[in-house]
Amino acid sequence: MMSRSLFVCGLPHFLTVCMLLVLAAPASAEIWPQWRGPAGDGHAPAAHNLPRSWSETENVVWKTAIPGKGWSSPVVDGSRIWLTTAVESELSEEDKQRRLASIPNAGTLELSGPVSLRAVCLDFESGRVLHDLELFRVDEPQPIHKLNSYASPSPLLADGRLFCHFGDFGTAAIDAATGELIWANRLLRLNHENGPGSTPVLWRDKLIVHCDGSDVQFIAALDAATGELAWKTPRSGELRDDPQLKKAYGTPLVVALDGQDVVISPAADWVYAYSPADGRELWKVSYGTLGFSIVPRPVLAGDLVFLSTSFMQPELLALKLAGAESPPEILWREKRGVPTMPSPLVVGDEIYMVSEKGVASCLDVASGDNRWTQRLGGNFSSSPLFADGVIYLSNRDGETFVIQPGRDFTLEATNQLEGSIMASPVAIGSSLLLRTEHAVYRIGGRSG
Repeated sequence: MMSRSLFVCGLPHFLTVCMLLVLAAPASAEIWPQWRGPAGDGHAPAAHNLPRSWSETENVVWKTAIPGKGWSSPVVDGSRIWLTTAVESELSEEDKQRRLASIPNAGTLELSGPVSLRAVCLDFESGRVLHDLELFRVDEPQPIHKLNSYASPSPLLADGRLFCHFGDFGTAAIDAATGELIWANRLLRLNHENGPGSTPVLWRDKLIVHCDGSDVQFIAALDAATGELAWKTPRSGELRDDPQLKKAYGTPLVVALDGQDVVISPAADWVYAYSPADGRELWKVSYGTLGFSIVPRPVLAGDLVFLSTSFMQPELLALKLAGAESPPEILWREKRGVPTMPSPLVVGDEIYMVSEKGVASCLDVASGDNRWTQRLGGNFSSSPLFADGVIYLSNRDGETFVIQPGRDFTLEATNQLEGSIMASPVAIGSSLLLRTEHAVYRIGGRSG
């Protein structure tokens, strides 16, 4: 596979094309192969004439109910939409109390009986369900946080295959055209404490996965063709004694530095760089502050990588990359309004973020200086999307805010759907795909 040059905010950066493209799709097909879009940065470069306003009765092309519960974001391969879900079964109160008795922070957790972990395929034009496939059945699953699901990591598409990851509960590959299971792997075991959250990335023939639990912390790669373990590298940074502060739910980012592909990998208290070919650690940098339960995905702008240290005392760090095997320096850090779950978004010379409690901010990329801060309202888990010249931000109350990028805050529209939105929005052609806790919506309507 060859590489191509992408431009984000007018600044070139290079990513491995196998992480970005579904090579089996026709050249004319609209594709959205992974969480946060073609480059994993929240940009929809090919979207056009997108709707700015909608409701349950306005600009809804179709709405399809999805069984079970899952917060994963959809991916699109031409005429097909794929997502994952978890169909839970009831657990008796007696069994629930028995299993929760020895678990810390049990008051924030939920438990299920046997759970069916599934991949669902929808027809893009009609919303009709084409496939509803059980990939794993787990008889006694780990508990999950009340804000999480058993199907939160997003799937990804490449070479005509769909890769579905459910953390400790298993990873699978299926034929995206037929729905046939190609392989399944349940060898990457860890104690999530709050359920799975890390989305994998693909580099050439390797599916790269974060496994940062309270018990073990490592990064691994599976052979994309067979599902067999290709490499596994333990985290080397010293961690705090409390097991709750060792876990993380981050998603890696593959970049090219000095002509070499590098995996940027946020974990508890440290951000690492690895060789994707063999898992060799290239460098690591301490956050210099408490950093755990990492959820936001890093974003790249030129030679800067932005990441959030996530929970308790979140900070946004701007790392200036120095080379493939040279540790970066922390250029600046911001403590106000930093997201614990939504990923940041870079547009032009500004970086945008929204905190879990609904405070949106715009900072200067180079200096970190604040351009504006605005309370939107509601609580946020979904990551923002930049598409067709505007930014879409969805919250857990089913609202999506449409704002104009720029150094002044401009709210263009506020839209309401039924149910919470945890998944990140998708922009394909002139349509938006929004997943709520109950359904997937295809939103359209603008013309010209």
